[in-house]
Amino acid sequence: MLKNILIFGDSYSTYEGYIPEGFATYYSPQGRPNTAVCKMPVDDTWWKRLMNQTGATLVQNNSWSGSTLGHTGYAGDCSQTNSFIYRYRQLRQKGFFNDKQIDTVFVFGGTNDSWAGAPLGELKFSDWEEQDLFQVLPAFCYFMDTVKKDFPKATVRFIVNCDIKPEIMEGARLAGEKFGINVVQLKDIDKDSGHPTIKGMSQICEQVLKSL
Repeated sequence: MLKNILIFGDSYSTYEGYIPEGFATYYSPQGRPNTAVCKMPVDDTWWKRLMNQTGATLVQNNSWSGSTLGHTGYAGDCSQTNSFIYRYRQLRQKGFFNDKQIDTVFVFGGTNDSWAGAPLGELKFSDWEEQDLFQVLPAFCYFMDTVKKDFPKATVRFIVNCDIKPEIMEGARLAGEKFGINVVQLKDIDKDSGHPTIKGMSQICEQVLKSL
């Protein structure tokens, strides 16, 4: 049963007021001009739906709109700004995990790595060098290994979007098998402007819950 959850994500998991200060957000109660999908009650996000259905507590939602899991973003190097790996390292260096009872970790990434055209690279299961983390598949492996080692007793779910490069989908599946992490490959999610609608958020929640 879920109790205390940690989320690492991109725009799909953001919500104004529920992510760390200074992080770029996508969803909010006000929305944005000409992008109605951004306007959404927080209870309709996939993760808040999941919390409401399970009674889980949110330790942190570390999500940044437009962020890539690896170090190659839309403008190139994001290794010192907003990559999942950088943000994770920042929390670890600050001792954030030391006094937290985290039993469930959701990692929902790879969408922007695909959209940004980040180099795919090849699966690499150990001995990563920093330059490897600018490629999608080695970065996925590194992140899975890191989370698994830091939270050996936690339930970890790696959520992968539909409608992204098949090489990323398959790479995530194979990496998950290697590191013993359940990969949730989303299917047929309803979207507007590439982002989940309220219906799509419900579908994500249902598919994630089914995996638990």
